[in-house]
Amino acid sequence: MYGLPSGLIDMPTAEMAPDAQFTSTISHFADSTRVTLSFQIAPRLTGSFRYSAVEGLQIPGYTLSSYYDRSFDLRYQFLDEGTYRPAMAVGLRDFIGTGLYGSEYLVATKSLGDKWRVTGGVGWGRLGSANSFASSGTRPTGYLGTGGLPSLDKFFRGDMAAFGGVTYQHSDKLRLKMEYSSDAYTQEVGDGLFTRDGALNFGAEYQFAQGAQLGLYAMHGGNLAAMVSFSTNPKTAPVPGSADVAPLAVLPRGKSARDLGWSTQPQAVGQTVANLKTLVEFEGLTLESYKLTGTSVRLVVRNPRFEAGAQLLGRVARGATRALPASVETITVVQTSHGVPLSSASFKRSDLERYEYAPAEVMYDRMVLTDGADALEGTVAMTDAYPRFEWALTPYVSMSMFDPQSPVRADGGLKLSGDWHIAPGWVASGDITAKLAGNRDELRPATSTGLPLVRSDFAEYSRGQDVAMPNLSLAYYGRLGEDLYSRVTTGYLERGFAGVSGEVLWKPVGSRLALGGEVNYVAKRAYDDAFGLQDYEVATGHGSVYYDMGEGYHVQVDAGRYLAGDWGATVAIDREFANGWSIGAYATKTNISAAQFGEGSFDKGIRFTMPLAWALGTSTRAKTSASVASLTRDGGARLRVQGRLYEQVRDAHEPELAKSWGKFWR
Repeated sequence: MYGLPSGLIDMPTAEMAPDAQFTSTISHFADSTRVTLSFQIAPRLTGSFRYSAVEGLQIPGYTLSSYYDRSFDLRYQFLDEGTYRPAMAVGLRDFIGTGLYGSEYLVATKSLGDKWRVTGGVGWGRLGSANSFASSGTRPTGYLGTGGLPSLDKFFRGDMAAFGGVTYQHSDKLRLKMEYSSDAYTQEVGDGLFTRDGALNFGAEYQFAQGAQLGLYAMHGGNLAAMVSFSTNPKTAPVPGSADVAPLAVLPRGKSARDLGWSTQPQAVGQTVANLKTLVEFEGLTLESYKLTGTSVRLVVRNPRFEAGAQLLGRVARGATRALPASVETITVVQTSHGVPLSSASFKRSDLERYEYAPAEVMYDRMVLTDGADALEGTVAMTDAYPRFEWALTPYVSMSMFDPQSPVRADGGLKLSGDWHIAPGWVASGDITAKLAGNRDELRPATSTGLPLVRSDFAEYSRGQDVAMPNLSLAYYGRLGEDLYSRVTTGYLERGFAGVSGEVLWKPVGSRLALGGEVNYVAKRAYDDAFGLQDYEVATGHGSVYYDMGEGYHVQVDAGRYLAGDWGATVAIDREFANGWSIGAYATKTNISAAQFGEGSFDKGIRFTMPLAWALGTSTRAKTSASVASLTRDGGARLRVQGRLYEQVRDAHEPELAKSWGKFWR
């Protein structure tokens, strides 16, 4: 009922879900509905975010008929199961929240054969509220008014109670459960939500295809409960294999052709370049410029298709062997973004011929990867590369989730997007949205906390216009030198702000570390006028540190000034996968107090990115990204400018190339 992908019914276990599993759960019991998102952060660590709505709960100072609550959980397995010993775990429920579900526990779980599992544990807080047998000090009572802060003074303090249960795996689809609960449901019973006539709970769960599960339960003397969950794992694609057209095979040279001298004759070069362009476009890529000599070729390529940079390198290099004169031995592929060179990867043609059927790591060891700062020198531009115009008409959904007034509000409609690539480095972009349906405009006006309204008034933009222009901007991307990248963007940068944004990034091609700096000067946009501005103006800026920790974990720290004029820092930790998936969490703390920030105390949330290539089984760089914040407040709010440098640059650098190198020959 608490959304853990492995467990009893209401009580926890020491079991862990498969590494990287992501589970969403909806459960209902006694006028209480819980929506939980859980992620197996590491093989031994589980994290959960929960949003609960309890009808009729009487909380002092709370006036709505349903009480809405947000909470975070952590569970760590410190001992895995052995032949004779059980798995053991320690956990915190609602350790950053109001404390409605606040509890801690130590638990052990042991398998008995292939079908039975037995669990026993001891809990504090809510898990120590029924039939306690001891106490470990005094536990503060009551709920935190604003929530959002760790309840350190409550951890493992107060009454202690035992809980336990058994599960029986009847078949690969059906699982039966029984548990003894140590949760007295004191608040819910006291407010008349249900009658607790015992500590025993019984349930059955059925596993459907594609990770779906349904559970039905009888709890505390005949009260009915239900749960539905959906699980997916970024490591396992729903579409096995790939629907892409197979790559072209390497075309070996004839033994006597390598020393012929006709390869650079003018009449031959034009046909060679035309063939190279055709082969690059066959892979869904764009040849922007080239340099061809008697022994080498440099191909400057834009990548609108492949999520993995290694796959681009492999496809272009193999295709080139089918068009180049036999005398060309060195093939260099330069990856670009907005016409800016990011890296140069060089291969020996003889290695491509020799190791086409060897493991991909063989070619990785023979690749020479260098910075692309000077990669455009001496190249010949393709006449049709610039200018070019790209546009798309797509549906859009803009959601407000887990607000204190309502669980979910959303607007939906159509979005027209366009990008005009004027010249290398220069991009003009614009978006127009037309709302067809939605209820985000029904949110009550934001309540002032003394801070400028920079995010909490987002509903005013929904009330202002059904047709809106979130973005209309001009950006210039460039190279300041080796390892240095730059961006300047001006215009209507996001739905809430217009102005100018500048950024510099230091990212060596072979480094896990990157450093960035950004400065912005913006004015708040009008609610009901696409081009109008309000009186509020602010200068913001951040220094950023990006570090790939290895094993798929990435950390980012941004420190500086935010849109409300507050100073502080944001820490984000993400788990990233070679297929483009990313799941992480972030927290921002600034120099405003928890009371001034309002409910939630400080900005925090979880975020994820899902590549459509993973879901569709065909190559595309399109992604779906979302952030789930515990609340939308004004403190710790950062400008949402498009096209920040780090995510564009890193895909063509190490260690990203190494992560995806298995796709080099695919």
